[in-house]
Amino acid sequence: MDGDGAISYSPGAMPRSDRSLLRVLPPAGPEELSSLDDSLEATGLWSGEAEPLEALEGPAGPDDVYGRDEAFISSVVAPILEALYSRWFRVEVTGLENVPRQGRCLLVSNHSGAIPWDALMIYHALRSHMQPGRPVRFLVDKFVTRLPFISMAAARGGFVLACRENARRLLLDDQLVGVFPEGTKGTGKLFRDRYHLARFGRGGFIEVALETGAPILPVAVVGAEETHPILYKPDWLAKIFNVPYIPITPTFPLLGALGAIPLPSRFHIHFGKPLRFKPAARRRAHDFTVVLALNKAIRARIRGSIDELLRRRRTVF
Repeated sequence: MDGDGAISYSPGAMPRSDRSLLRVLPPAGPEELSSLDDSLEATGLWSGEAEPLEALEGPAGPDDVYGRDEAFISSVVAPILEALYSRWFRVEVTGLENVPRQGRCLLVSNHSGAIPWDALMIYHALRSHMQPGRPVRFLVDKFVTRLPFISMAAARGGFVLACRENARRLLLDDQLVGVFPEGTKGTGKLFRDRYHLARFGRGGFIEVALETGAPILPVAVVGAEETHPILYKPDWLAKIFNVPYIPITPTFPLLGALGAIPLPSRFHIHFGKPLRFKPAARRRAHDFTVVLALNKAIRARIRGSIDELLRRRRTVF
């Protein structure tokens, strides 16, 4: 959840020892991950990894004030996503048992692809391939609301404008909320930078999780980087159309609208174990040192999962 109105911090006002937390992390190794787990414990706010909860009885969730339309999802969205999920991207999922069956939880994932197929595949995995299925409410960048037809379809599908108030409201309503802290920096990265995580914003998602007492579940996705390999981004053209970027790929704009068809790369999605925080963490939700430490630790966990998925991957397609 980038640009969500979170408290901003001035690097000049930070202690020298804290400034290193703002640097982009290299790929995480086992020793680094172990050290970061120690730093989590050192905050005194982490109560460990949450155990999976029992299934929540009842329907997936009624239509709501944000415009989610279950009938539209079942009749239009789900069949299309199932074809992409099972036949085109041939998605492999691990760790679904780690997703809480009830209660509030914040999914935090890496993000890539000129078109965010990763969000749609996570969405479909949780709704249709998790037993029982559970809807996830992804927070999307405001530029999506300016796209004709897509903005309406996103709202009816259950996607919500990314801002602190919406995230807090959904979590307090005990819903499953998904965020991509890389934002458009993730989806707009060049192919040469594939699987290198962009900076995780200012930690607004950490603050909301601590405020609401929601556990954080790290998610790693491999495969989306190859769907639309971005070779170049003309910034001047993006400014004309008032969009974050316009991707130049091997198929777009050469093939016109056909360039929107993704390459059939194999997707691998891993849901890690949710991290639960102690009730006292709510009082530290705006503590600069705590927020950055947790932001760094969660980013490193996702980085480690991505590295492991890449090591296991035998073929891109």
